[in-house]
Amino acid sequence: MSSAAEQEAVAGHQATGNGRQAAAVPGARRAAPPPAMPARPGAPTPLGARFRVGPDGVAGTNFALWAGGAEGVELCLFDDRGKESRVRLAELTHEIWHGFVPGVLPGQRYGYRVHGRWDPWTGARWNPAKLLLDPYARAVDGAEGNDYGSLPPEVYGHVRDWPQQHVADTVRDDRDSAPYVPKGVVVHDDDDWADDRRPKTPWADSVIYELHVKGFTRLHPGIPEELRGTYAGLAHPAAIEHLVKLGVTAVELLPVHQFAHEDHLLRRGLRNYWGYNSIGYFAPHAAYAASGTTGQQVGEFKRMVRALHAAGIEVILDVVYNHTAEAGELGPTLSLKGIDNRGYYRLQDDPRRYADYTGCGNTLHVVQPHVLRLITDSLRYWVTEMGVDGFRFDLAAALARSMHDVDMLSPFLAVIAQDPVLRRVKLIAEPWDVGSGGYQVGAFPPLWTEWNDRYRNAVRDFWRHALPDVREMGYRLSGSSDLYAWGGRRPYASVNFITAHDGFTLRDLVSYERKHNEANGEGNRDGTDDNRAWNCGAEGETDDEGVTALRRRQLRNLLTTLLLSTGVPMLVAGDELGRTQGGNNNAYCQDNEISWVDWSLLQDPGWKALFELTSRLIELRHRHPVLRRRAFFSGRAQTADGLRDLAWFTSRGTEMTEQDWYAPAATLGMYLSGRDIPGRDERGDQILDDSFLAVLHAGEAPVSFVLPGPPWAERYEVVVDTSLEEQEGAPGVEHPAGAEITMPARAVLLLRVAG
Repeated sequence: MSSAAEQEAVAGHQATGNGRQAAAVPGARRAAPPPAMPARPGAPTPLGARFRVGPDGVAGTNFALWAGGAEGVELCLFDDRGKESRVRLAELTHEIWHGFVPGVLPGQRYGYRVHGRWDPWTGARWNPAKLLLDPYARAVDGAEGNDYGSLPPEVYGHVRDWPQQHVADTVRDDRDSAPYVPKGVVVHDDDDWADDRRPKTPWADSVIYELHVKGFTRLHPGIPEELRGTYAGLAHPAAIEHLVKLGVTAVELLPVHQFAHEDHLLRRGLRNYWGYNSIGYFAPHAAYAASGTTGQQVGEFKRMVRALHAAGIEVILDVVYNHTAEAGELGPTLSLKGIDNRGYYRLQDDPRRYADYTGCGNTLHVVQPHVLRLITDSLRYWVTEMGVDGFRFDLAAALARSMHDVDMLSPFLAVIAQDPVLRRVKLIAEPWDVGSGGYQVGAFPPLWTEWNDRYRNAVRDFWRHALPDVREMGYRLSGSSDLYAWGGRRPYASVNFITAHDGFTLRDLVSYERKHNEANGEGNRDGTDDNRAWNCGAEGETDDEGVTALRRRQLRNLLTTLLLSTGVPMLVAGDELGRTQGGNNNAYCQDNEISWVDWSLLQDPGWKALFELTSRLIELRHRHPVLRRRAFFSGRAQTADGLRDLAWFTSRGTEMTEQDWYAPAATLGMYLSGRDIPGRDERGDQILDDSFLAVLHAGEAPVSFVLPGPPWAERYEVVVDTSLEEQEGAPGVEHPAGAEITMPARAVLLLRVAG
């Protein structure tokens, strides 16, 4: 708790609460409240704003807001000029304030003012001077209208610039925030999705492509200028054509929930680009809409989903339910903080302060039933009414915390497991947060897949020749059974990735060893220093043809490794064509050419060849079930001659011994048998496939490799050779079993068993 001296320092400057009175803020202008309009009782469910026609034929909108502990709620309606009208919601049912307002039609902008005690010392931060966004608003208008260079002081519930900074958050600001904050929009849509066909791609067959709606489309020459950077742009045939040619089965969209920009970025002339700063969990981010922001963004998003589905591509949303844009006690008051601060956020033992397991200032209190309801209602809405196929949960460990510790029997995970809608969609956990005990890779229950950062680290280290031995690499290539072979989980529980939105791009991973984040304005202190990168001999861009050739070979090695590994591969938009961020490994605030995909790269024959190799590898994966197994390898002999479903070989052509696994090695041979793949096809027949030998060599010099003889093979046919920029010369070359071939320095050779 705060000291008695601190409380005394702000005595007389508090709003009514615990006997303390608030003084007027110097220079504050209090808007005279407009006359209240009448409202009918309405209904407490569903939450949010729902347009309907009553049994008496009167059209209007029912408003319902959960505001536990509040003393009163006013609905605020705004016309096109910004004039405000207020409606008192007099009905209270189970802590839900509600009312039906006749004549309120779709397109109406609105917000709430919630009355209650101002007493930050106990966590109470009600302030009716602050207009609040409905947590259930299905569209948001006015969120991008900030031309002030920083958040206006009016959007803070406390006096932001109070001279005694250590108690600034306890002094209430009575200035009206309505002109400066986003408003909800009443939306009516009765789309039944009857004409939509979801791809329903099985997990084992999935290839995920992480992209940013704006960044993927902003510079695309085939998309009309007015559609670039929007949902409509992503739905355009030119955008979808690239995805289809590449062969991915799902796009994982960086956050498209309505989000806000942080004050520290605005002051530096920057914006939040990635979107991990949510403020509206039901609303598509308005800035990505070409059609308008007073409800049109909802239909535009749906049309995008339909277009992707028609191309056989699923839509997965990256969602941020662990924290909101309201930050900590010094953050703005935009929605939940003013509705019921104590009810929505985890607070410390000193309730003036926020528990922060996210590094963003606050953490949603998911144990609370109404918070859990908010999240699950939002998830179901995006599935049933917006058509999406799954979710990737940012910092999912924060959602799995019960009181303090991460708990795999937590209310959040239990509710998801039994929900008839959510348990049927794709669920991806980022299995960590920044709190104590937050690293939970391999710990999530069945139904969940996980971002596997141990795969990322092992593959990066192998190709920069930094692994002490090859044990880790063996586990990661074969599906990470050490992490996921428990409780009925399968190899596709591992989402394998080498790069993601945060960190280096793939090209930068082989071009830089140090981050270069100066453009972010934080003195290059932001972003990780643990890049596990190798620049191939020169830091940054270079004219050295040898270095350039080696970098492109390393890119081919990394992509080939990813797409031959058991598990679910995830690519990042632009990695397949050599996108660079100039060494910036934390481009969260770079809404410009640093982050946008540069489509002109496809005019370079070398980068076009990289795209074609990536597409060819994905097609190979789709064609061969041995590369996308639904069950873990057993490693046991399948036949009398000793053939196993998975075998590992040294460069001598001999099976690896335990001693070999513990020895430093740059060369690894992985044999995948297609003779007896567990499971059956749709007709109930046994699954049979070709067998393959993949040889990975990370050494800086060529090495001799003896191809294993019977029972493994009689001869081998080359399928992929990453030492070649163009692959036309590789396929079809045959070698007899037992032959000693030369593996070029730093290369992958994929061979099909031909006999």
